[in-house]
Amino acid sequence: MATNPLLSPSALPYGLPDFAAIRPEHYLPAFQQAFEEHLREVRAITVVRSMPTFENTLVALERSGELLDRVAHAFYTVSSADATPEIQEIDEQLAPLMAAHEDAIRLDAQLYWRVQQVHAQLDELDLDAEQRYLVERHFREMSHAGAALDEESKARLTELNKRLSTLSTTFEKNLLTDTNELAVIFDDVTELDGLTAGELSATARAASDRGEEGKHLVGLPLFSGHPYLASLTVRESRRRILEASLSRGSRGNANDNGAVLTEIVRLRAERAALLGYPSHAAYVTADETAGTPEAVERMLRDLAVPSARNAEQERVALQEIVDASEPEPFALQAHDWAFYTEKVRQARYDIDTAALRPWFEAERVLRDGVFFAASRLYGVTFTEREDLIAYHPGARVFEVHDADGSEVGLYVLDLYTRDSKRGGAWMNPIVSQSALRGTLPVVVNNLNVSQPGDGQPTLLTLDEVTTLFHEFGHALHGLFARVTYPHFAGTNVFRDFVEFPSQVNEMWILWSEVLSSYARHHETGEPLDAGIVERLRATEAFDQGHATSEYLAAAWLDQAWHRVGPDAAIDDVPGFEASALADIGLANPLVPTRYSSTYFAHVFSGGYSAGYYSYIWSEVLDADTVEWFRENGGLTRENGDRFRRRLLGVGGSKDPLDAYRDFRGRDAEIAPLLTRRGLDD
Repeated sequence: MATNPLLSPSALPYGLPDFAAIRPEHYLPAFQQAFEEHLREVRAITVVRSMPTFENTLVALERSGELLDRVAHAFYTVSSADATPEIQEIDEQLAPLMAAHEDAIRLDAQLYWRVQQVHAQLDELDLDAEQRYLVERHFREMSHAGAALDEESKARLTELNKRLSTLSTTFEKNLLTDTNELAVIFDDVTELDGLTAGELSATARAASDRGEEGKHLVGLPLFSGHPYLASLTVRESRRRILEASLSRGSRGNANDNGAVLTEIVRLRAERAALLGYPSHAAYVTADETAGTPEAVERMLRDLAVPSARNAEQERVALQEIVDASEPEPFALQAHDWAFYTEKVRQARYDIDTAALRPWFEAERVLRDGVFFAASRLYGVTFTEREDLIAYHPGARVFEVHDADGSEVGLYVLDLYTRDSKRGGAWMNPIVSQSALRGTLPVVVNNLNVSQPGDGQPTLLTLDEVTTLFHEFGHALHGLFARVTYPHFAGTNVFRDFVEFPSQVNEMWILWSEVLSSYARHHETGEPLDAGIVERLRATEAFDQGHATSEYLAAAWLDQAWHRVGPDAAIDDVPGFEASALADIGLANPLVPTRYSSTYFAHVFSGGYSAGYYSYIWSEVLDADTVEWFRENGGLTRENGDRFRRRLLGVGGSKDPLDAYRDFRGRDAEIAPLLTRRGLDD
């Protein structure tokens, strides 16, 4: 029988899994062996006859589970980015097994007792700051997970966690299937008037890949809108695309997520009650920087009022454009918003964002923009390793070195969309850094950019450029963190802090030195006109009423679902949504919530349940940090080294707000955020 390549450390550089040798049938046996090995390692900790110490309990716990981490990182990288039917079937089988195993560790009474004993002696132990924080976090996390419950309650908790893991996997599978089924087919290219030659090449290729030769296929992104809505001149085409997007997971077919999400909500509420909290939102925020759902609500409500006001002012301006430019004026609808927003932008600022794509060729944006900014700030270099094979032919591997030539890690980029990839964009570790284990990081960024036909350049939208810089900010966090213990590796920080480093990295998109490096016409090499650049900067708060309202609507919808108690019987998903949005003053049919419940993957199949507020919460820190960079000279090694050393480099090994104060010298102020989003009037 052939050796399972997952069961031994990879011989490839940086421990990159040998994806070329890994087959789907290897995963479940490897997981089973990894579960058993991890349990043996934990049992060896709990049977020690000597009293608990930091070394024989916490360090031993950090050393345990290395095989499981290796297998899980490899599998979940593939299951999110290349979820073939075979991989999806494994994921469904694995979900309850993984949940049960995690509970077997974090609810282990003997292990909890040992951690508790070390925690009780904290002030008497000679521990450094990272070691002390490790004890505090393990004790807090095990307590929060339910380790102090009685055995009957733990049994019910384990049942709940297993069922919830299965439901989350089902939600994601349903969403991926329904999204693929709802991709919009256009028979005649004239229906897509307004798209560029590159965009038409991509839609033709997508149709061809589905066996629809001579037609055009428009796939759907994860969020409610679509980039093409800003360009399509045919109103009916815009309507068809948005209607398809908004109907995902709610069509009453086999992929309908209504019953799935209401069961998730009910079981999360029951679990929270079992753990002593009035709601899932209270449970989640108790271990975040926000602290309470009330703190989240205050912020969301404070921002909702001026955002809704600004959105209404924007609607009036859009309707005026419709009335003035259309032979037969009509009442503006949601599918018209982006198209006429571009007309207003052109009228006010003389900017056509769609026309900028020739200056945003993907390879140049990557090398002369994303990598360039990182090199100037942090001194790192990137070298493509074509000899290293990732999990899919479309994924590329780059080796990262520090200014002194030392190894930093590997960066993997998987740029293009495909039917087997879940929607959205993300970063995840493939190998986590840890001095204890002697590992350096391997991280991957996934995007969903449409791939043009063979020989055609990939020309990005400004939004896609922003997404690439944003996700690379997460990648830098994962690459730069240098911690002893794997528990603190990379982006293992509080959920409402994790978006902060990625948001900060977006500031370099329009930074003069960076923009002049990458924003060059893909045919002529001509730089983007300086006047256009200035007008782009002037539009920072443009359409922010709409953008902020759609985001806040989704953030509040997440909170509303997760503030209900376990006895709440909710079977009318659209009715619940309407009531929640009316409650916060964001029930505007022209500004649909960025994610409706049945395709809100962040909170029903991702890690953001009761935590989607994190983006705006982190943006307070981000906007304040951008001010600091501007005040201190911007894109310099000195600034980059400070940000890297005091924030990115500490990973999760320090309280994030303490790390922020260490970097900034004070707490963050909200004023820069309000100015950025046009909410400071």
